[in-house]
Amino acid sequence: MIDTSLVLLAIALAAAPFYIVVATRNRLVALDQRCETAFADIDAHLKHRQNLIPGLVETVRGYAKHEHDVLLSVIQARTAALAAIQPEARLEAEKNLTQTINALIGAAERYPELKASSHFTALRDEFVAAENRITASRRFYNLSVGEYGATLRQFPGSLIARLWKMQLRKPFDLGIERVLIDEPVAFKF
Repeated sequence: MIDTSLVLLAIALAAAPFYIVVATRNRLVALDQRCETAFADIDAHLKHRQNLIPGLVETVRGYAKHEHDVLLSVIQARTAALAAIQPEARLEAEKNLTQTINALIGAAERYPELKASSHFTALRDEFVAAENRITASRRFYNLSVGEYGATLRQFPGSLIARLWKMQLRKPFDLGIERVLIDEPVAFKF
């Protein structure tokens, strides 16, 4: 007669690898989804920043007519960022947009009457807030990417990832070195 405890032990030993595979796959999927959600947050903040650009350009244009090249480069960078779809192209376009916005704000700082404009000050403050939100969202995304990547590289995640062709994600960096929370401008000049 077969001992029922041996049968239960055999079933448990046979089910353990299946459970490990399912649990690891579910964790990887959940971490991947967290990365997607975090990137969507960044995307929303980047779109908000892009929507602020026309107002900033028009305000600067009214005071700094001689800065035509800087204004044109911001408009072109915004157009490229809006058109970029692939993640790598999007990252490059957003980096370029950040640099051109920094150049525009830097150029605007040379015009005292523009700096004194309440409309410009409000737009600049809105850009500071937008950059701070982008930075916070980017940090959360990069933490999510790090956790996902670590799980992909650990055993048994590495095997599961290979089976389901799961790929590492790249961190998102716009080249913003610092964000000022209490000061009026969050851009590096």
